[in-house]
Amino acid sequence: MTGHHPRPVAPIERRVAALEALLTERGLVPEGFIEEVSRRYETEIGPMNGAAVVARAWVDPDYRDRLLADGTSAVAELGFGGDEGHHMVVVANTSTVHNVVVCTLCSCYPWPVLGLPPAWYKDPPYRARMVREPRTVLAEMGCVLEDDVEIRVWDSSAEARYLVLPQRPDGSEHLAEEELAALVTRDAMIGVSRP
Repeated sequence: MTGHHPRPVAPIERRVAALEALLTERGLVPEGFIEEVSRRYETEIGPMNGAAVVARAWVDPDYRDRLLADGTSAVAELGFGGDEGHHMVVVANTSTVHNVVVCTLCSCYPWPVLGLPPAWYKDPPYRARMVREPRTVLAEMGCVLEDDVEIRVWDSSAEARYLVLPQRPDGSEHLAEEELAALVTRDAMIGVSRP
């Protein structure tokens, strides 16, 4: 997202960095280990799980119905769940409705299906502006929506963690489930992009 001002490093971030440096210095974790774990959660483990959920919903109408009725149970059918994955609510994009997720309080996020939250998701400007001016913020992030598309902003919390079910891309009817999953990005499941 553009237009953000650099923010000072929070005390907790300084403490985490100091702890990581100490663990590395004492040989308790290899150099770069924590960064690699974070990278895998951000780009491979979590988002890949969510992509599998979305692809299943695209090819299996009964699964899609169960997913929209009870996200937690339907996600668990594919073996995903656990901490930060309770109380999942899945909202579906249509040709006339676009959903986007934010956590105005902190950074509540469905880790089992999306991995670690991206830095911008936790930024106060994103959290505040997405509620006030979602169309503008989405456009700044490269997701330009037609004027007649209704935007619904969902405030994630400990009681409800939202996942966006994007629309299946046109022309993807011939693709297998695994190929469809490869089209789904973390950002599309937050609602700040389209597959």
